[in-house]
Amino acid sequence: MSDLIFFWHRRDLRISDNLGLTAATKKSTKVIGVFCLDSNILDRDNVAPARVTYMIGCLQELQDSYQKLGSQLIIIQGKPEKDIPLLAESLQAEAVYWNRDVEPYGRERDRNVAKALKEKGIETNSFWDQLLHPPGEILTKSSDSPYKVYTPFWRSWSEQDKQSVTPEIEQLKGLSKDELETATKSGAVDLPTAKDLGYEWEYPLLLNPGEAAAQEKLEEFCDRTIYCYDEERNFPYVDGTSGLSAALKFGAIGIRTVWQATVDTAENCRSDEAKSGVITWQKELAWREFYQHCMFFFPELEKGAYRDEFKDFPWENDEAKFQAWCEGKTGYPIVDAAMRQLNESGWMHNRCRMIVASFLTKDLIIDWRWCEKYFMQKLFDGDLSANNGGWQWSASSGMDPKPLRIFNPASQAAKYDQDGEYIRQWLPEISSMDTEYLVTGKIPELERASYDYPQPIVDLKVQQRKFKELYKEQKS
Repeated sequence: MSDLIFFWHRRDLRISDNLGLTAATKKSTKVIGVFCLDSNILDRDNVAPARVTYMIGCLQELQDSYQKLGSQLIIIQGKPEKDIPLLAESLQAEAVYWNRDVEPYGRERDRNVAKALKEKGIETNSFWDQLLHPPGEILTKSSDSPYKVYTPFWRSWSEQDKQSVTPEIEQLKGLSKDELETATKSGAVDLPTAKDLGYEWEYPLLLNPGEAAAQEKLEEFCDRTIYCYDEERNFPYVDGTSGLSAALKFGAIGIRTVWQATVDTAENCRSDEAKSGVITWQKELAWREFYQHCMFFFPELEKGAYRDEFKDFPWENDEAKFQAWCEGKTGYPIVDAAMRQLNESGWMHNRCRMIVASFLTKDLIIDWRWCEKYFMQKLFDGDLSANNGGWQWSASSGMDPKPLRIFNPASQAAKYDQDGEYIRQWLPEISSMDTEYLVTGKIPELERASYDYPQPIVDLKVQQRKFKELYKEQKS
């Protein structure tokens, strides 16, 4: 057995502030990175081309980073439960380290890989890296059980001390020439492009891939935008969000690095308003962790509703209406603009995510799982826990104390896009229409016809009344 340690990357595509990788370097100086292009994931029908494109870009930078440290990032393609142990055995690795995941598939995969490695006499070691507080650390005081409501989770979460950023790794020792040849014979491949994998993304990515771009984006956000975040985060025409969601999803930046940046920024705030912006963004980080804890403790969320009244809810599931929603042709401008943003950028502003989700579930009465899947097919920051949590929150099927929250598209547009700037940006074909028509959606027939803009596909009052009746029947 050699002193070689594999560090198996998954949702931690970086060198800095990586708990598992840091631990591996304390065990041995000879550490290589390994990434498996997992067919169990890439062959699913909910994979977004933008997300694969971003991931490949992150892997390219990660390979360069390993090379600068004197080591390598080995790429393999297939099934990790078979190919990780095969590669480790062929290179006589002493151990395989990795960071844990909360998702049902990831947990099962890791158990299978650990079992196969153990059978080959290879040590395994795993760590919690993607969360400031791992599952089981934030529990209710009354019953020592997982929180099911966000607000008390936030209060407990915010009171706990957070881990420090890990020390920088300065140098590693990698594989010899002979060992690299052995790795190639055992399945190592050149890093493919997204197109090689069957995924093409024709639009620019909203965040450049990799650790350096994520760090730069964080610094830019904390230098300016975060101070106004409390207010500006709600306006989709304003660049008021962090833009770090994809970097956090793939771990191109460490969560401890992100948290420390918010702490440092809060200490330098010169007004209560500025500090309020920082705290509000910290609450968003806590939402991220809340949904991941929920997915860990209640893995059934991946497949269906948490609330009993929604487990067999009689959704109408009109396929023509669903297609109109997907294409941004509902006849409601704010909804259509949001869907156009998703389709053309691989991202949607969070305020708009709530608007289109409420419209889909409460007005079109379509199963939230249809839409959750569509989002995952498009989002470059698509994350199971966050996407599932957001959709169940909007559908009223999840862990939420207000089960019948309904967003009206017109009132939302009037409050958060009152001049129609966002709508005009994403629906340029009707950008010259009067602002009142864009915002209210009450467009005269001749006006609709002249712009060739579709009729509303549903009457909101009728549909919302129907939804409430269905919900009442389910509750009884």
